[in-house]
Amino acid sequence: MPLKNTNIVSAAQTKFGALKGVTFREMFAEAVDKATTQAGVPKKEIQAAFIGSFIPEMLVHQGHTAPLLLDFAGLKGIPGTRHEAACASGATALRAAIMAIESGIYDTVLVAGVEKMTSSSTAKVTEALAAAADDQFESSIGLTFPGVFGIAAVAHMQRYGTTEEDMALVSVKAHKNASTNPLAQFQKEITLEKALTPRYVAWPLKLFDCSPISDGAAAVVLTSNEKAKKYTDLPVKITGTGQASASMDLCNRSDLTSFSSSVDASRIAYKMAGLEPKDMDFAIVHDCFTIAEIIASEDIGFFKPGEAAKAVRDGVTALDGDRPINPMGGLKAVGHPVGATGVKQVVVAYKELLGTAGPNQVPKHDTCIVHNFGGTGATCVVTVMRRSDV
Repeated sequence: MPLKNTNIVSAAQTKFGALKGVTFREMFAEAVDKATTQAGVPKKEIQAAFIGSFIPEMLVHQGHTAPLLLDFAGLKGIPGTRHEAACASGATALRAAIMAIESGIYDTVLVAGVEKMTSSSTAKVTEALAAAADDQFESSIGLTFPGVFGIAAVAHMQRYGTTEEDMALVSVKAHKNASTNPLAQFQKEITLEKALTPRYVAWPLKLFDCSPISDGAAAVVLTSNEKAKKYTDLPVKITGTGQASASMDLCNRSDLTSFSSSVDASRIAYKMAGLEPKDMDFAIVHDCFTIAEIIASEDIGFFKPGEAAKAVRDGVTALDGDRPINPMGGLKAVGHPVGATGVKQVVVAYKELLGTAGPNQVPKHDTCIVHNFGGTGATCVVTVMRRSDV
């Protein structure tokens, strides 16, 4: 059955990028202030908070973050829980908040995500991110995430004929979309030639195939149906949510051209919403690497296995295409502050569904799917959303 009682009444994010002089807690407070002010939600009416953050212990030497962040944001005293699921931390926080609203325990809650990454060295960030993989069988022997997704890219190339140029075209699209997004880390278009510049990170993935190290925060306010009427005439409904897991390491997987957790989570979310892939007007997917967008768009059913690369070449996934994907630039160009990403994706979807995305507005925007996964898909959360007047 579709979710019946969960609405987004406001959504906001900070700028993503290397935010010098801005602390972990300050980013969080900025996103929360923007989200609550936008809908005129008094902070005293927020009953609980669900917060996504992956590695603050390693990057900013701060644990027990939920009460710290809530206190600084003017929400001291309410129950707050931090959720950690690698890159899916924000989406798991959202899913817990959805359950809290649907159960009737709360009628107004905050979901937020935050990560401060650029104040650490690249080596330290790489080491911290590696904690999202299997340390015994992968990380400790030198297999970091560019290598893991490089392996997935090779498998996809061998099975379906996907090329390095196909992946580069995903990057070109991302940078083009981000060029008109003022909150993006990178706001300049790139040429295909530049995207193909052979600065390999982990063959066949090059520099422009990889999302950057970023800082940032995002927040949304969820309410019940009754409360939503108080804040807005046009809330966005969450009608489906799915979560699935998979093995942490690659050696226990039978297929490297697809992520089973993405397939399973999207199937659950579609069924709950009573919708199918063909009913979605656009998608927000987890494009931590360009090959990840190609695989994700197949896993959520937008394209059959092996057909996503052609869709990219033909402009189908472009902002004005028949099946737009990541219309504001995705992780690839907007940035990937890990704990904030899953919430930021919902912020983007919210703006698109309301028709307030400005130059990044997709033509059709009644329904969408949001895909957020952690590590190499060991965790995946999928959310189906629609405009309330549909």
